[in-house]
Amino acid sequence: MLDIDGSYGTGGGQLVRNAVALAALTGTAIRIRSIRAKRDKPGLAPQHLTAVRAVGEICGGRIEGLTLRSNEIEFGPGPVRGGRFAFDVGTAGSVTLVLQALLPLMVAARAGFQVEVAGGTDVRAAPPLDYLREVLLPIIARMGADVRLATRRRGYFPRGGGVVEVTLAPGVLRPLRLEAPGRLLRVDGLAHVAHLPAHIAERMRSSALGRLGARAVPAACDTAILQGEEAIGQGGALVMWARCEHTVLGAGRAAERRLRAEALGETVGAELAADLDAQASLDAHAADQMLVYLALAGGESTFTTRELTDHVRTAMWLIEQFLPVRFATSREGPLTRIGVSPR
Repeated sequence: MLDIDGSYGTGGGQLVRNAVALAALTGTAIRIRSIRAKRDKPGLAPQHLTAVRAVGEICGGRIEGLTLRSNEIEFGPGPVRGGRFAFDVGTAGSVTLVLQALLPLMVAARAGFQVEVAGGTDVRAAPPLDYLREVLLPIIARMGADVRLATRRRGYFPRGGGVVEVTLAPGVLRPLRLEAPGRLLRVDGLAHVAHLPAHIAERMRSSALGRLGARAVPAACDTAILQGEEAIGQGGALVMWARCEHTVLGAGRAAERRLRAEALGETVGAELAADLDAQASLDAHAADQMLVYLALAGGESTFTTRELTDHVRTAMWLIEQFLPVRFATSREGPLTRIGVSPR
């Protein structure tokens, strides 16, 4: 049984999600201790419980210690199987964080899946749903994965209740070499609010486009005002993405109480502008999420990113515990180049 220190590096839920996914992929029994020990509320939160339970169901795994706020679990995976599955966080715990655990497992299984996940679609401290759809999934598609995402309903803090359906066809991952983003093609975005005044979405949009500045390509950001059964609760988010010749760069943030719409838009616009100006091939958020796919693809992959975050360092350390790969980093002007190769 492989022993994993859950407090290593960032010591957050990302480590737990990646660890159980990698355990299922490699057939490795694991113990994770000191789970989220550095957080204000340590141990497993509802979205972590759902992620671990979901991975366990897909691979017929044995799980011990899986309770709310548990700081240690043992996970013994079985064979991964495709099919139809449904999982409900039961709160506004993030749907996208649950999918962070499931997607690598599904993509590498070479089987078909139809998975429904209920919970929070656009919540604080998690990637907004449109970032997953418009940025991460198109990059994974460049590696050969056919993943489709359908939004059945949006859900926000504190009730959740959003529903997302992911469909995946069997495929084989290919290595990805993103030496540079290539020519910028266009910039798009979506600012949405649910059961809130329309001017909030307009202010997020206007602020983001203003901070992004003039570009030599079309830049647009749609707005959507959700009502009735389209969403549960009040909330919203802004996501901007730039389609380039070889990649997609993005930035996004969920709306929060007491956070002005202009400040949210400014933050998102500034992040995307910085990545575009630096000529990064992956933004900082995609950088840590893509590492597991690159490691699973075999061969050599490489990309550049503007910031070598603690999330990236933690993910590299964890992946090397499970897979025969080696990560290497080097600084190149304003960018960091990250490469993965067989060991």
